[in-house]
Amino acid sequence: MRWIWIDKFIEFTSRTSATTVKNVSLAEEHLHDLYPDFPVVPHSLLIEGFAQTAGILVGEARNFEEKVILAKISNATFYRLVRPGDTIEFRAKVEQLSEQGASTSGTVTCGGELVAAIEMMFSHIDQNMAGLEFPEHNFVFTEQFTELLKGYRAGGAIKI
Repeated sequence: MRWIWIDKFIEFTSRTSATTVKNVSLAEEHLHDLYPDFPVVPHSLLIEGFAQTAGILVGEARNFEEKVILAKISNATFYRLVRPGDTIEFRAKVEQLSEQGASTSGTVTCGGELVAAIEMMFSHIDQNMAGLEFPEHNFVFTEQFTELLKGYRAGGAIKI
């Protein structure tokens, strides 16, 4: 099972940009791991939510035919904490898209306030130059991920 760190898409423009949301709940056990008396969302999970948003955007650009993996976090600057009860918005934009991969940038906001600015690169691993073999099935874009986008396109708010 994969851990989906976004609840739904609220905007999606193919090959260009995507916006998703995540509602943070006090019931999420991992929020208590960092500071048990002061639950916050770890920065690594903010990066994960952005990576999932941007990764689906990059994968959709090539009809999910490529296995897209996070290759590099070029920059991640954090400005404030996110706490239970907050709703996070992940906004991703494709900066460059090629046969080998893509570069993306964007923001994480909460209540209109900037939480983080992130830049990351993705690789299409089927196009790797090392000659490594990967499974035929797309193990990156499972049905859980693609259902989020299908729900947005159908006009519904499918939550996972």
